Amino acid sequence: MTDVAVIGAGPAGLMAAEVLAQGGARVTVYDAMPSAGRKFLMAGRGGLNLTHSEPLPEFMARYREAAPMLQAAIAAFSPDGLRAWSAALGEPTFVGSSGRVFPKAFKASPLLRAWLRRLDAAGVRFAFRHRWTGWDDQGRLRFQTADGEQAIAAKATVLALGGASWPRLGSDGGWADILASEGVAVSKLRPANSGFTVAWSDVFRDRFEGQPLKGVALTIGAHTVRGEAMITRSGIEGGAIYALSAELREAVLGLGQAMLTIALRPDLEADALTTRLSGTRGKQSLANFLRKAAQLSPVGIGLMQEAAIASGRPLALFSPAELAKLINAIPVQLTGVAPIERAISTAGGVTFDELDDHFMLRKLPGVFAAGEMLDWEAPTGGYLLQASFATGAAAGRGVLRWLASS
Repeated sequence: MTDVAVIGAGPAGLMAAEVLAQGGARVTVYDAMPSAGRKFLMAGRGGLNLTHSEPLPEFMARYREAAPMLQAAIAAFSPDGLRAWSAALGEPTFVGSSGRVFPKAFKASPLLRAWLRRLDAAGVRFAFRHRWTGWDDQGRLRFQTADGEQAIAAKATVLALGGASWPRLGSDGGWADILASEGVAVSKLRPANSGFTVAWSDVFRDRFEGQPLKGVALTIGAHTVRGEAMITRSGIEGGAIYALSAELREAVLGLGQAMLTIALRPDLEADALTTRLSGTRGKQSLANFLRKAAQLSPVGIGLMQEAAIASGRPLALFSPAELAKLINAIPVQLTGVAPIERAISTAGGVTFDELDDHFMLRKLPGVFAAGEMLDWEAPTGGYLLQASFATGAAAGRGVLRWLASS
């Protein structure tokens, strides 16, 4: 019998395995993929953002309504704790200009290799190409493998199966139906940190696909975020969009659309912009005039043209005051949410009411859950990995406590 089975070889599962091995448990990590940490490696392709350096109260606010349920886990394995853990693996970290924390190697692969070596030295076993399909009549874990179905008995189990984004990397959300069949409440999985679709004109799409919007402020309702966004062929995405993705997603799913407002020069008041735009244009094209007078990028001017087309009135007929107002209140109608397969992460999952204080499923004694398969979401910036690591560690501690008491 395996003492503890950890299902899922991502950050949450590997961290649970480390805590368990350090606590003296015999651990086997199962994963459907041929190797560990595939989505973790994908996350590190552009620079592995492990966590964030902002003070813990502000940090916790990023988890929105799930913050109270994650508070204890993240306090026990904090951003500073995560940085110390990385340094102990030979990968010291640094704080970037945005406050984000990265390993100095700036990659995921060196950290993952060092981590897997540590787990191997601690006696953690790995069983790849094992797809979990539930439990048999004797309570054993069922796995589909290349050699057929296998049934494995474990004293305790940690489920760390991820959400449903980037399913080709191993997280396809198939576990949701398995747990629901056991009476576990699972909130519907939805895209998070995702892009949104916009019905751009052909001219705008062809010219500005892939162009960034820098230093903008994005608003929906009472929520405003400053940052960057990126025009895509089918819509818009990027860090500032991801930070508003929950509000944007719920509006689109509830109403069929959402109105996003973009401020191109959020630090300039309307009067100051009007003054700048009241000068003589002379023989300059309108685009060149806006570029010089208001320091607008071509893609920003393109967005203004899109709004003018939608209003049915040529931009050239706008007065200086109207131009100034539009520059910091460009309406962009979002028509849909990008597919969950392309989202960076997912919202929804096992509801926290189903868990005890140690991340054990109340309806399934001895079965614990951690990571992105729980019902929380957060923006990019290190918050996703931090909560995955922290809940994995918390589940590992919970298993040790449960084994000791039982």
